[in-house]
Amino acid sequence: MYIAILGRQPSLGMAELEHLYGAQNTRWFSDQSATVKSDTLSIERLGGTQKAGRVVIELPASDWHRVSQKIVQAYVQAWSGAEGKITLGISVYGFNIDGREVQKTGIILKQKLKKNNVSLRLIPNSDAVLNTATAHHNKLGLSNNKVELLVVKGGNGNIIVAESTGAQNITALARRDQERPKRDAFVGMLPPKLAQMMINMTTKVDTPSIRILDPFCGTGVILQEAALMNHAVYGTDLSEKMVKYSQQNLEWLADTHHLTIDATVHQGDAMDTKWQAPIDAIACESYLGQPFSAPPSPAKLDEVRKNCNFIISTFLKNIGSQIESGTPLCVAVPAWKSVNNDFTHLPFIRQIETLGFERYEFKNIDQDELLYFREDQIVARELLVLVKK
Repeated sequence: MYIAILGRQPSLGMAELEHLYGAQNTRWFSDQSATVKSDTLSIERLGGTQKAGRVVIELPASDWHRVSQKIVQAYVQAWSGAEGKITLGISVYGFNIDGREVQKTGIILKQKLKKNNVSLRLIPNSDAVLNTATAHHNKLGLSNNKVELLVVKGGNGNIIVAESTGAQNITALARRDQERPKRDAFVGMLPPKLAQMMINMTTKVDTPSIRILDPFCGTGVILQEAALMNHAVYGTDLSEKMVKYSQQNLEWLADTHHLTIDATVHQGDAMDTKWQAPIDAIACESYLGQPFSAPPSPAKLDEVRKNCNFIISTFLKNIGSQIESGTPLCVAVPAWKSVNNDFTHLPFIRQIETLGFERYEFKNIDQDELLYFREDQIVARELLVLVKK
């Protein structure tokens, strides 16, 4: 069993895990973590998980002092004959303690191991949790001698100790976002980790290589992330400029990552394009309308909302006539935040079944929670996870 430490918006990370591994294998453990029953779990493909670890100890509800003693006892025994220096980081979630208390546990373990001639380098804790950057740059979880212990108190008080299998590769994500040759802030900057989540909400962990369509491909972020998951990619866009950008970015990805990418990219209006079969899944950021730096007036919001509603509902009617029953879709559509932090949604969402689709039934979250946004943003991305009827 694994535990996943979820990202800034935990419901998105949970939805990704549930779709990939199945509701029967995925459970909330705390409001920031989930357990996953699986033989393997690769954090490289997960956009909504900051850290993941293989569960090694499960304890009933207890205070930090007793948990600390259990950890020291277990790892003095486990590492008593270890060869080479061990690098250790400890991250503690859900306990009301500071970094000094966590550090004390590591120091006690280090002293006891020293008596057994085992050398341990301890990553210092300024807080109870090592941030993702620290875990990533120290390569914690990526080898037997570089270990991060994830100690998590669950919602029911029970405790899990897990050995990290890695942290989110923020360096690689930033490089794919910032170093690709073509970017365009005007059409939106879809984060690669959100693209990963959207692709994973159309696939299962054991899904073989399939062909994924992005009918609003823009600069090709979703195409890039799907290609890295060994899928064939198919992108279209109304703008010939965006088509060229996607092609150049895919060429850059193939060159820098030494990939052979099965890609088809051409111009096409999502409202009337006839796509080439096969189409096994659809993941896309649809038309989001114009950006806003402040909540728009009611009249302006109504105008933009109606325009987006027409374009996206027309696209869904078009794609629905060309794909087989059971085809999965994840479509990012706009939702607008008000001064009261409420959201205005597109009208067609309430009548999605009349367009020939059903909403995917998540067990651990409600689809209304699938909003990706930052506090200073007016236009959020609402993820619609759908299945063709």
